[in-house]
Amino acid sequence: MMNRLSEISLPKAAKLAGGLYLIIIMSGIFAEFFVRQSLLVPGDAAATAANVAASGGLFRLGIAADLIMIISDVALAVLFYLLLKPVNKTLSLLAAFFRLTQAAVLAVNLLNLFFVLQLLGGADYLAVFGANQLQGLVLFFLQAHGTGYAVGLVFFGIQCLLLGYLIYRSGYFPKILGVLLMVAGIGYLTDSFARVLLANYAIY
Repeated sequence: MMNRLSEISLPKAAKLAGGLYLIIIMSGIFAEFFVRQSLLVPGDAAATAANVAASGGLFRLGIAADLIMIISDVALAVLFYLLLKPVNKTLSLLAAFFRLTQAAVLAVNLLNLFFVLQLLGGADYLAVFGANQLQGLVLFFLQAHGTGYAVGLVFFGIQCLLLGYLIYRSGYFPKILGVLLMVAGIGYLTDSFARVLLANYAIY
């Protein structure tokens, strides 16, 4: 399989990477802004739980979009490795590992969203919780998902720094693209560490 992948021409790999990036962007925007941000009411557990319960199908579509995004990210990690290993094989491999680690963190983090669905599923064993407790747990797991996403972006930020440097040095990508990626990497790292270090940093 890897031999076949290594035979992909650079132009074809670049086009495929562009297509995967488009899928990632569209899936991420849909899941975060059109689904979660439209259902979540900051500081109001009851309203948030009611919104999710009333839009369970939409909420599941958001999870599916996240899965598509993560799958595309894994494929993109391999493609970028193939595209940039002629520049520096070690750094290209390291960038791929950081992107794959981010994908693994985000995949595990999706469990928080499945927990939300379980809490609102009306199972008999949930009768031990009062309505207010269930609503509070729903908001808790949604916020935990936001925190987990921030952890994943630490690895993504480092990947952006490495990828930006490799693109800048490649000679077959615009240098400005590499610079912008490195700036983005610094931004992701700054934001993620701010969530860790600042007690009053708002998750949502």
